[in-house]
Amino acid sequence: MNLNKILHFLLLFLLVFSVGCSEDLVEKSNKASIKGTVVKYKSNEPLSKVKITTAPTTETVFTGADGSFIINDVPIGDYSVKAELDGYIMEIKGANLKDDGQTVSVVFEMKDDNALNSPPSVPDLITPADNAENQALSVKLSWNCTDADSDSLTYKVILKNNKNNNVKTYKNLVDKNLTIDSLVYGTSYFWQVVASDNINPEVFSKINKFTTIKTPENRFHFVRNIGNNLGIMSSNEAGSSFQLTLDNTSAIRPRKSNAAGVIAFIKVVDGNPNIFTVKPDGSDLFKVTTIPISGFNINELDFSWSANGKEILYPSFDKLYRVNKDGSGTQLVYQTPDASFISECAWSADGTKIALKTNNINGYNVKIYVIDMLGNVIKDIISGVTGAAGGLDFSVDGSKILYTKDISGFENSDYRQLNTHIFIYDLVTDTTLDVSSKTKIPAGYIDIDPRFSPNEAEVIFTQTSNDGISRKDVYRLSISDEDSRKLLFSNAWMPDWE
Repeated sequence: MNLNKILHFLLLFLLVFSVGCSEDLVEKSNKASIKGTVVKYKSNEPLSKVKITTAPTTETVFTGADGSFIINDVPIGDYSVKAELDGYIMEIKGANLKDDGQTVSVVFEMKDDNALNSPPSVPDLITPADNAENQALSVKLSWNCTDADSDSLTYKVILKNNKNNNVKTYKNLVDKNLTIDSLVYGTSYFWQVVASDNINPEVFSKINKFTTIKTPENRFHFVRNIGNNLGIMSSNEAGSSFQLTLDNTSAIRPRKSNAAGVIAFIKVVDGNPNIFTVKPDGSDLFKVTTIPISGFNINELDFSWSANGKEILYPSFDKLYRVNKDGSGTQLVYQTPDASFISECAWSADGTKIALKTNNINGYNVKIYVIDMLGNVIKDIISGVTGAAGGLDFSVDGSKILYTKDISGFENSDYRQLNTHIFIYDLVTDTTLDVSSKTKIPAGYIDIDPRFSPNEAEVIFTQTSNDGISRKDVYRLSISDEDSRKLLFSNAWMPDWE
């Protein structure tokens, strides 16, 4: 074989070897990898069992517990990578594989199907109309709201008022209406409805306003059993009433002052009975006394307004105090010389006389007498008798005193009264009228808590059985008419008529 033939053979061999090596190299670098992670939109919580496919089609894989996946041996080229999971919106990402052995990473943030859900419409407030006035103390709120996806909607109502910072929220409502009771007279209320489909953010309505009717000028106030407590009621003569004290603490002995424009009463706070005032609509609760009103029995304690409504006179054991209605200027007026307790007091309209009822620690050894503003006794009405007594009230001209006395003279540890009558004592003639006998008190009943009517032709009082446990009712009677007893309020006692 000559040299030329040998060279030709070698060149041919090298060419074949070179081509074979080149083909092996292309085949090895024709593959790449796609890896990635699938998480939940916003929360980045890993999603498992997500189906991962490509177009053009390669291998189908599923994500692991950590949300990761990998597809190996993917031919070089451009691919669409698709992530699918029930309850979530399909996601597609692009992957460009250019180089041999390359690994391209993709991240899917999948949104659940609710992402396409529409929120409820803005609630439309229907009744009462915006800026409605003279609304009753029970109001039915109504509204309209729709949902394009027919989702079940729940609502909450937010209620505010112009009297205080209280905000009431009524939650988890399914109906498009809500009746609100126990509203306050003469108050503007602002209400708003919030709709929720439990998928989208809550939708808030505009804020509407309505105003309740003005506070009635009720002349009657009394105590009533309300649940486990005693509440003070405000009423007109027809019996249309509302609860004046709205908290869960018992309140007793209402005394209205037209001059002061408030109603005073006794309420226990931190174990001590004190005098409070409220406006006729029950708002602006104010504690007047710093020295508690005290005696042998809280239910037998009473106090008195000055005629001008600027001061309150009240007892505390053996002492009598006066205090301004704003709580200032507490002064000692009188102290009993024998250390007996002062349970009740009445202040004459001209401010010159005070009637007192005193007793021992058990409520007996009663004295009723009148002093001047210097503490001098100017008239003894009762002393040295047995049995219970009380219920002091002055006539407007200061010439008569109303009081009660158990004519049976009975005394026991429960302070039970067996035959208590109402009396009127005339300070000018020193004569006494038994009003209960004159107006035929029923057998087995007692008359307590008397007050003169504003025109003093009548008396308002509590009538109850002498068993000490039966229901108490408020009656009125005409002093000059023996057949005039008339029931005013049931389940009521400690009346006041101004």
